Amino acid sequence: MTYSIGVDIGGTSIKAGLVDEQHKIVRSMALPTLSCEGKDDGEKVAACVVKLMETLCAEEGIKPGDLRSAGAGIPGSIDSQNGIVIYTNNIDLHNVPLRDMVKEKVGLALQMANDADAAAYGEYRAGAAAGCDSCILITLGTGLGGGFIKNGEIYSGYNQRGGEFGHTVVQLGGAPCTCGRLGCLEAYASATGLIRLTREAMQRESGSLMWELAGGELNKVDGKTAFDAMEKGDAAGQAVVNTYIRYLACGIANFINVLHPDMVCLGGGISHSGDALLLPLRKEMAREIYGGMDEYTTRVELAALGNSAGIIGAALL
Repeated sequence: MTYSIGVDIGGTSIKAGLVDEQHKIVRSMALPTLSCEGKDDGEKVAACVVKLMETLCAEEGIKPGDLRSAGAGIPGSIDSQNGIVIYTNNIDLHNVPLRDMVKEKVGLALQMANDADAAAYGEYRAGAAAGCDSCILITLGTGLGGGFIKNGEIYSGYNQRGGEFGHTVVQLGGAPCTCGRLGCLEAYASATGLIRLTREAMQRESGSLMWELAGGELNKVDGKTAFDAMEKGDAAGQAVVNTYIRYLACGIANFINVLHPDMVCLGGGISHSGDALLLPLRKEMAREIYGGMDEYTTRVELAALGNSAGIIGAALL
């Protein structure tokens, strides 16, 4: 049996998994992102990646150099050809030659990609989009990430800067986004956007069940509050979910109208709402997609790999 290692680098933790030939994670572990020694964030991240690789291999009785491959998904702009982290905003990484830093310690080149691209590749190789020619993964988390796979390869555009699906505008002059624009899809269809929509509705509707579900405090609202209220028959919760789905449908329909992949997969925390999200989303999208939805239209499905998509995709890079 031969193995690959996939690493998912985040602002809070770095997760790694040993992946077998059937694309299953057989061992995994995590470290706080900047918990290893180093003179700057780049060295600390590299040291954590090396420590994770060495520990996982030792537990399986192999050497890092005997791995089939190793890869990492990293938030931000990545020069995957040269193994450089150009920029990431939640860790202080600027032009960090991470591939060479890791190879120097373990003797194995680290393949690299944007974290959403790596997760999309995982779904394409081993998840909901297995067997497709092309797919888009949209992750509905704190932000709204995305990755596009075309002809079996990650497509990230000129200088690796493409695929920022969350930063397409769906409301001209709308809510401010962390990127500096107004009205981005991320400002409405991420968990952060849904929480904002929920709080605004609660302030308008003092009798909404959402207040009870949030313990009477706006700061306890999360991405489930409106969905849970809707399931209990709360009209204000239903209205929030309807608004959220309209924005998400608009964004995904835009992507389909431009790229028309075989499939769009939905991952991230909000996707755990399942059919309560997926069924009305498809209905709303039928009014938004050019030509309507029929047997020739991109399928929209829930992602299958959950939080493992980034690790598995990175391992298979």
